[in-house]
Amino acid sequence: MNLFEYISDRWDRLALQGLLHVSAVVQCTILAAVLGVVIGIAVYRSPIGSAVATALASTILTVPSFALLGLLIPVFGLGANTTVIALVLYALLPIVRNTIVGLSGVDPAVSDAARGIGMSRFGVLTRVELRLAWPAILAGMRVATQMLMGIAVIAAYAKGPGLGSEVFSGLTNAGSTNSLNQALTGTLGVVVLALVLDAVYVLINRLTVSRGVRG
Repeated sequence: MNLFEYISDRWDRLALQGLLHVSAVVQCTILAAVLGVVIGIAVYRSPIGSAVATALASTILTVPSFALLGLLIPVFGLGANTTVIALVLYALLPIVRNTIVGLSGVDPAVSDAARGIGMSRFGVLTRVELRLAWPAILAGMRVATQMLMGIAVIAAYAKGPGLGSEVFSGLTNAGSTNSLNQALTGTLGVVVLALVLDAVYVLINRLTVSRGVRG
């Protein structure tokens, strides 16, 4: 059986796995974005706080995927919980770092002008600074999403959802019938879905960032 026949015969199952894979990555990226932006807002005015937050997020990223999953499984068990926690932790660094960079890069004169027309500190943050920092935050989310597409494959080790199960089955049963087709299908599926999500980010950028800011 060639690769095309393998995919055709199992299309329904593969489509579901692909949907679950994308769903897990997108949801974890959104969770990481909320957490990362909050952290960035809390520390961006403090050089020490920014350095500590970035260092901690960087430390998490240096932990190998299998090692982190191995640490989480005894506590949270196999399945979605462990997968979500691992993916959110891995997604934090680019989002936290870009949030800090984006907010720190806002021209103080713009913030002062906003306060000068009567905006509160919260209003300046939400209506001016975060809007100007949005392109950087979105870029961090884009990087995080691409990272998680690959890491989510490893999450199959913890019985997580997605195409990783296809890859692991193929590698585990190497040499058997369709083992190569399984590994290739899972791998190619992740690559195609990553490209689709990247295109979605390009569209979001065009729709949410003004031409003046894109400059």
